[in-house]
Amino acid sequence: MSRHVAIIPARGGSQGIPDKNIRDFAGKPLIAWTIEGALAAQGVDRVIVSTDSDRIADVARQCGAEVPFVRPASISRADTPIEPVLSHALDWLVANEGYRADLLILLFPTNPLRQVRHIEDSLRLIHETGADSIVTVNESPAHYSPYWTLVRAADGRVTYFGGGDIRTGPARRQDFPQQCFAKNDLVFVVRPGNLSAALPSLYGERVELLVVDRIYGGDINTSEDWDLTLSTFRVLASQTTP
Repeated sequence: MSRHVAIIPARGGSQGIPDKNIRDFAGKPLIAWTIEGALAAQGVDRVIVSTDSDRIADVARQCGAEVPFVRPASISRADTPIEPVLSHALDWLVANEGYRADLLILLFPTNPLRQVRHIEDSLRLIHETGADSIVTVNESPAHYSPYWTLVRAADGRVTYFGGGDIRTGPARRQDFPQQCFAKNDLVFVVRPGNLSAALPSLYGERVELLVVDRIYGGDINTSEDWDLTLSTFRVLASQTTP
């Protein structure tokens, strides 16, 4: 039997927005939207919040998530990569419960626009493709594409990123050599072995992309992000209300 575990990392020391993860967003604590989405997704067997905060832990439990451990301070700093956070959760489950996950579903609580189908489609895709990981992305808009990204060189010349002459670059989006994508941090599905590989990472060697509409990529890090994401949330809610 497969074991698919959703891990929601939620530090207590938010710098940009104090208490961000438990601040009210559209009538619920921000983290509640992610917990409820994970609980509703078919194929997710457990929903675990990794936090160093008692307050976040209490709210997470009230929302239906498990909080079986306290994340150590050593991996709860603002500059802590996500890989040791996931490895700690995996190791704790093995050491304390004898539980070995087959897949990890990484869900950041700063994306309240995530839909249940994004989680389910990501799980379906990793099973269909046999990939090492699934990463949700959106297609990069033309003005954010590396093919139109401008930089100023040390000598003051303006060139395309990589040094290309702007006079000979593609004039239209349709002329780009290939399609480009931007990670939106909605969903990562990760095989646990990726974290213990020679080059530990979320991704492994074979990555598959799940392309979703850009409107769902609301990642909240600043007050401006909060306001914009809340506005988008209300637009989406109005579209689904009978």
